[in-house]
Amino acid sequence: MSAAAAGQFPADHGAEVAFAGRSNAGKSSAINAILGRQGLARTSKTPGRTRLINFFELSPQERIVDLPGYGYASAPESERRTWPRLIEALREREALRGLFVIVDARRGIGEGDEVLLEWALPRQRVHVLLSKADKLSRSEARQTLAAAVQAVSQRATVQLFSAHSRAGLDEAQGVLASWLGS
Repeated sequence: MSAAAAGQFPADHGAEVAFAGRSNAGKSSAINAILGRQGLARTSKTPGRTRLINFFELSPQERIVDLPGYGYASAPESERRTWPRLIEALREREALRGLFVIVDARRGIGEGDEVLLEWALPRQRVHVLLSKADKLSRSEARQTLAAAVQAVSQRATVQLFSAHSRAGLDEAQGVLASWLGS
């Protein structure tokens, strides 16, 4: 189900976990890999393809929520102006159990990611996926992970992740399952 307005959200019951990230950080690829459902979230090389809030029902009472990417987006300005109200309405939902923040490991935690961490806390649990980790050397991966852990302090958990190589997949799936109560 896709929502362009808060009134289109599904009923606020059960458990939901939201996925957010900068445009082109690998959010859709991460969702597909973690859920083991290729093509569930549409991937594209063009940033800003996710333009609505998309709810995917995994089982009765369990959903993930795919949020539009922040930063560059190809959506019209009038459409982008509606996103903050939608995101704020999502934050107030009782069903929301946590937030995965997808960060391109080659770029690290940026200003937009920091804003998202502040938005989520203290009410939500946050888990940062440092995506595209397969594009880093082992040394770069260690340094990137250490820098991200320091940047988020104790506000979130952090892990390296690659949808392509499946690195970190079991850990990410475990976090999602624990938050959904599976």
